Amino acid sequence: MTIMISGIPIDIHKKNIKNMHLQVKPPDGHVVISAPASIDDKAIEIYARTNLIWIKKQIEKFQHQARSTKRQYVSGETLFIWGKQYYLSFQPNSQKNGFEIKGDKVILSMREESTVKQRENYVREQYRILLKAEIERLLPKWERLTELYCDSWQTKYMLTRWGTCNTEKKKLWFNLQLAQKPIACLEYIILHELLHLKERTHNSVFISYMDLYMKDWRAVRKELNDLRLDYYNTVE
Repeated sequence: MTIMISGIPIDIHKKNIKNMHLQVKPPDGHVVISAPASIDDKAIEIYARTNLIWIKKQIEKFQHQARSTKRQYVSGETLFIWGKQYYLSFQPNSQKNGFEIKGDKVILSMREESTVKQRENYVREQYRILLKAEIERLLPKWERLTELYCDSWQTKYMLTRWGTCNTEKKKLWFNLQLAQKPIACLEYIILHELLHLKERTHNSVFISYMDLYMKDWRAVRKELNDLRLDYYNTVE
């Protein structure tokens, strides 16, 4: 369920836990409260209001984080692939679409009359191809290390999360924007979501597992959250 506090939507997840946990999540300050299944809604609302000043400060941090401007997918714009900046070179081609990384450039080939949305959709699919290839390479590594195995995974352009885990179906989701970030950030998200198969919440047990398998995960998380975010459209 979702409640509104001072105009801020807050998602409430009731779980089999002992204490309430409050999170303001990247990339855009999505607020989530995890609460014991037995607690009543009024108590959750009071908890949210008690922490309202802190919530607003965290949201403000995300809102002031640098974001890319809305792209037109024309020559001279920049794209990021695995944390490296590339300059876009648009080359009209009426025969076939193309996406080629060449030196410090990404050569995008499409019909000259193609729309911004068509170009954006095509570029996103290229990100999906790149991301899937790296997940296929890295996921088995972290599954072996943790001895935790997912049944399936998918990629999706998400606005509020870098990744998610459906513990019942043992399915992982990864944000397409991860293809723009350094590989270490993808590895952090893979490990993070895998560990949710063992521990659903971000409690001390979960943190201890993160410390065990990735000593510098806090620094990687900070790097991921500090990086420039993509311009967001509200529609996939």
